[in-house]
Amino acid sequence: MRLARGLAAALMLLASARAAAISIELRDDRGVAVTLDAPARRIVALAPHLAEIAYAAGAGDRLVGVSNFSDFPPEAKRLPVVFDWGRVDYERVIALRPDVVLAWRSGTPALQVERLERLGMKVVVTEVRHFADVAALERTVGRIAGTGASAEAAARDFEKRLAALRAEYAARPALSVFLEIWHAPMITINGEHVFSEAIEVCGGRNVFARARTATPLVSREQLLGARPEVVIMGSAAERDAWRGLDAVPAVRAGHVYAVRANDLHRPGPRLLEGARELCLALDRARG
Repeated sequence: MRLARGLAAALMLLASARAAAISIELRDDRGVAVTLDAPARRIVALAPHLAEIAYAAGAGDRLVGVSNFSDFPPEAKRLPVVFDWGRVDYERVIALRPDVVLAWRSGTPALQVERLERLGMKVVVTEVRHFADVAALERTVGRIAGTGASAEAAARDFEKRLAALRAEYAARPALSVFLEIWHAPMITINGEHVFSEAIEVCGGRNVFARARTATPLVSREQLLGARPEVVIMGSAAERDAWRGLDAVPAVRAGHVYAVRANDLHRPGPRLLEGARELCLALDRARG
């Protein structure tokens, strides 16, 4: 009898040890501790770049729901949309039974994150402020999904290509740059934004780096005062909107260039491709 009891106790301890070994503990970008009992088999991503990062980390087959505009890779377009124009479709999320929800701190309203948590969801809130955060987030998603090897390979590849781009443009002559996120009203980014780091990598200087808000509105007077040598837009279709602004040095010199918004304006794996396009644009201005 004692032997049987001892064996049962040993088996319980072994089961507990295995469960502890499988469980995943992490702290998200709010500083909130999130614990998963096992690698996530069902993941919801509430931003296009989070879906891209999940695929890059080898967890694309775990995605069961995405946000609107999730169009890369093409497989993401076939998934149910659960976040549309800043609103979570709670009923659809509940129906999908996710093990974890990936949220974007700058793009997912805090009240909606809190409601998801009240509904019993495990929510990991993320924020990409620097290029290094992209690789870190790939590794985090790899931990969440149990795809660590694939995620590590993706993260190292990103870091390697970033280092090469930095080295290539480290000695380029500096240029002052205005990065247009939206034209009417005119919106740009400050120096705390990852897109501003892309400008720096290419040897540029963000003319609104010292703005107080991450995505400040810019008046015509402020733009004229900043005197950028280069303007970067998200679409070539916006070029006509700059006609008549010859008082801006970039416009007067014809240094108004388009870089694909989906590459440069999404803080995910393709950010490096957008940064390279940006670097080439600055080289055209230098040349």
